[in-house]
Amino acid sequence: MSNALALNFNTEIAVLSQDVESYRQTVKTIPTLDADKERELAERLQNEGSLEAARQLVMSHLRFVLYIAQGYRGYGLPEADLIQEGNIGLMKAVKRFDPSVGVRLVSFAVHWIRAEIHEFILRNWRIVKVVTTKAQRKLFFKLRSKKKRLGWLLSEEVENIAKDLGVSNKDVLEMEKRLSAQDVAFDAPSDSDNDDEAFAPAAYLEDNRYDPAVLAEQDDWKAQGHKQLHRAFEKLDARSLDILQKRWLSEEKTTLQDLALHYKVSAERIRQIENNAIKKLKKHIELTA
Repeated sequence: MSNALALNFNTEIAVLSQDVESYRQTVKTIPTLDADKERELAERLQNEGSLEAARQLVMSHLRFVLYIAQGYRGYGLPEADLIQEGNIGLMKAVKRFDPSVGVRLVSFAVHWIRAEIHEFILRNWRIVKVVTTKAQRKLFFKLRSKKKRLGWLLSEEVENIAKDLGVSNKDVLEMEKRLSAQDVAFDAPSDSDNDDEAFAPAAYLEDNRYDPAVLAEQDDWKAQGHKQLHRAFEKLDARSLDILQKRWLSEEKTTLQDLALHYKVSAERIRQIENNAIKKLKKHIELTA
């Protein structure tokens, strides 16, 4: 499926998804395909690259994406976004569907639809990423489903989940702790009327910005850097120095074309001189550091 077709689908579906209820009603009016028609369209897409065949396959399965997306409402993310991501998974499935295998598109597409929705949830569920490995991905969705009806897991439940997913009990408990935690702002709002401000990182992290020793060290590094830079400038020829000053040190930077007219060379030559001068500065500073 071409990028243009994907963009066209995304635009069409995005307009519908602005109002989920209207989108739901619209999708229900799209007729489904029987097995013979689905196979015919899939063969046209596979053999001829028919964009119209791909469009019909996608549109006829949008109601299936809607059904899957409804199962992820409990994650606190907009349903319209979940539907959008599921539709992207459906388009990927249509692109890879092989009618000669003998299975229906809906059976093949479920993996791709769920994968896109899962990825979206993991990217947007928390500010801090809670999942980094494949095993943690399985744990995340497994525990989330159990959390809908349970409090903290019992020891027996922890052991069963760990055994099913091939992870340790410690991994299960760690994921349960991550799911129960909340994002905390670095600096709590000034009008906060609860105890959140006391637990914000800004309340207990040490502020060394105004430490005299730190300020003295920063001033020393800055002075040393200026000294090295001035010495490096002294190593440049007059033309290179002038070009750098006009290109980088003036309030109004001179264009390459203006410098080319001034020195009666090409703009590309000015660019080369500029790059070579910068390399010389860096080399000199590294040697004297």
